[in-house]
Amino acid sequence: MRGIKGLCAGLLLSAMAVAPATAAPSVNSVAFQSLVPEGSKPTVIANGLKWSEGPVWIPEDGGYLLFSDVPNNRIHRWSADGGQTLFLEPSGGSETKGFREPGSNGLKRGPTGFIILADQGNRGVALLNLKTHAKRILAERYAGKQLNSPNDVAAGPDGAIWFTDPPYGLEGLDASPLKEQRFNGIYRLDRNGRVTLIDSRLTFPNGLAFSPDGRTLYVSSSDPEKAVIMAYKLGTGGKVLSRRLFADLTAQAKAGKPGLPDGMTVDERGNLWATGPGGVHVLSPSGHEIGLIAHDKPVSNCAFGGADGRTLFMTASDQVLSLKTNVHGTPVRMPAIPGRRTKP
Repeated sequence: MRGIKGLCAGLLLSAMAVAPATAAPSVNSVAFQSLVPEGSKPTVIANGLKWSEGPVWIPEDGGYLLFSDVPNNRIHRWSADGGQTLFLEPSGGSETKGFREPGSNGLKRGPTGFIILADQGNRGVALLNLKTHAKRILAERYAGKQLNSPNDVAAGPDGAIWFTDPPYGLEGLDASPLKEQRFNGIYRLDRNGRVTLIDSRLTFPNGLAFSPDGRTLYVSSSDPEKAVIMAYKLGTGGKVLSRRLFADLTAQAKAGKPGLPDGMTVDERGNLWATGPGGVHVLSPSGHEIGLIAHDKPVSNCAFGGADGRTLFMTASDQVLSLKTNVHGTPVRMPAIPGRRTKP
């Protein structure tokens, strides 16, 4: 989901002690009284990455976090007991010619023992077996043409897999000779394996998430000239009933705050926790900004997890951070895997 350059750093694969965030990112505790414990600050739990992305909490095997290092083509694992370790390499495609970032990007839970990943290097959406690391591509083309480089994924209320497809994985982005789609789309993959185009008007569609009732889809656009979050009202079968501007962060992006609208997650109360210029913006269902978790590095994505489900994990440039909150994420929806019978 990276629309800007991440900072380079040496890869650290050893378990590390929990440490305060180096830049002491702060939480506006007044605005967050009911969401974040007063005085709570993010803590660095992993570092030494090139560009971290796609955090997802896996509750099995004692509970652990997986996250992508997109340019380095790796997925890492972190747990409270084991620290930070390498989980999968390569995480995306083995071909690097013509690719800016060949690794996996957004990760989401699948049926027990599996995750869904946005596989930039293979230019598709994939199902990954967490034990064997066997991978199956679920979607790689639309209208007979190769997708660009799928960036983030989310399961809709009926189990359909929704994903964004900007060109961030490709060298030259929109000018890449590998790019076959004339637009950067938002798509829906149904249980029959059919890929449907939802919207082609966003310049750089990026993170996406659903409201708790599944009737609203939020999608960010990481265009510095139009740094926005859109809200789509949905009907049955994924039909878009309306489209509206939910938040405009363009002025903050142009003011030089680090980051752009990117990955996001939703809490049990319906608040949207959206990465953007300056950190993680927490927005009410009406679009009112409740507050900001500030950080001096671009924050690319966030997800709830942890033993009690109330920890917010944030990927930020070369780091991964955690923050204790007072809320859970919205209940996890299980995706319906094409060609595989999945329990509801």
